[in-house]
Amino acid sequence: MHNSAKKNSRLSDKTKLLLKFNYTSSLLSIVFGVLCLYFLEIKNIVPHAFFTYTILNLLNVVMFKRHGSLLVMAVVTSLLSLISTIIIILYSGGINSPFLFVLALIVLAGYVVTSLFGKIYLYSVLGIVSAIYAVGKLNIIILTNEIPDASRDNFSLLSALFSVYLLGAIFGKNLLKTHHRLYKSKTEIEAQILEKETLLKEIHHRVKNNLQTVSSLLSMQGRNTTNEQIKKIIKSSQNRVISMAMIHEMLYTNDNLSKIQFRPYVEELSAFLMKSVADSGPTIDLNIDVPDIQLGIDTAIPLGLLINETITNSLKYGFEGKKEGQITIGLQKEESEDNSYVLTISDNGIGFTDEGNSTLKKSLGLKLIHNLARQLQGSALKDESKEGTTYNIKFKDVPQTLSPVA
Repeated sequence: MHNSAKKNSRLSDKTKLLLKFNYTSSLLSIVFGVLCLYFLEIKNIVPHAFFTYTILNLLNVVMFKRHGSLLVMAVVTSLLSLISTIIIILYSGGINSPFLFVLALIVLAGYVVTSLFGKIYLYSVLGIVSAIYAVGKLNIIILTNEIPDASRDNFSLLSALFSVYLLGAIFGKNLLKTHHRLYKSKTEIEAQILEKETLLKEIHHRVKNNLQTVSSLLSMQGRNTTNEQIKKIIKSSQNRVISMAMIHEMLYTNDNLSKIQFRPYVEELSAFLMKSVADSGPTIDLNIDVPDIQLGIDTAIPLGLLINETITNSLKYGFEGKKEGQITIGLQKEESEDNSYVLTISDNGIGFTDEGNSTLKKSLGLKLIHNLARQLQGSALKDESKEGTTYNIKFKDVPQTLSPVA
């Protein structure tokens, strides 16, 4: 409905502009014709070309009131203007006629209708001007300059006034009005975008607060049970919630409301997990090799959960009996494919095999790793050739399912 209204408004503006051009040019043509006939002593074709144009153009407007086709009226107007102008030019000095510049107005009128008509008239007028030059230069057709020597300066003045008035009163005002309307629309759109960005920031802030509330509730629930297995499950769920809350916090504080800087997020999330899960136990070094890239929220959240699960598994099960260890997180963009990346998360711990840690094999974390990779149109493969545990997670930066500013 909105697009239809805008289209109708543009058609209405074009109609008003073309009608104004027709009325004004017809009135000026009558005045010009009378002045030519009675004051400039031009008796033959030139004044009658002005009068004929006026009659046919007003008839064109009357017919438009009946058929209602703006395109038909525009084409007829342009053809009448073009033919009349050529005739006046040919009988008022040819390539030296001061009325030659009216052809530029015809081109401008064509662009008012559509860019296609503007281009057609542009190249047609260029060809016509060249042809008029050739006619005069080669004497292909013997034409008489009807303008008396004594009246040529006055005819030049009237031609200039005719052109300038049409250009300023019709097209100049329209351009100024269009510019003002575009500026007003631009200002309104910028205000709407700012309002929606502010609203979206507030949404991210509230989502983050709500997720933190959920995390606090889980923490309280964990303190109210003596079952260690339940406490671990609640703690894992709490960390997953926090990994999502961090993204919304970063989106709230950043200028870009649809993407986050991935490296700072990985650093913050990893530091939190190290403190939360490995507050006691072996000394673990964290090595992060992630380039400065931006990823969309629909990619960052699953990746955050993936990193949460893999690092948590490493910290819980990967360094049993060890005094120290290392966890490495790396990210590389695939050269062969667009928007395709490989995230490598590895540790130099004791590792696990399919027959080894049955508890880890059946854990929700491992299932999440594979499910989240599929959600990112990729896969999670365990590299058995390396010491410890290494996951190569191939994924794509999936497009946004909802535009940040609608």
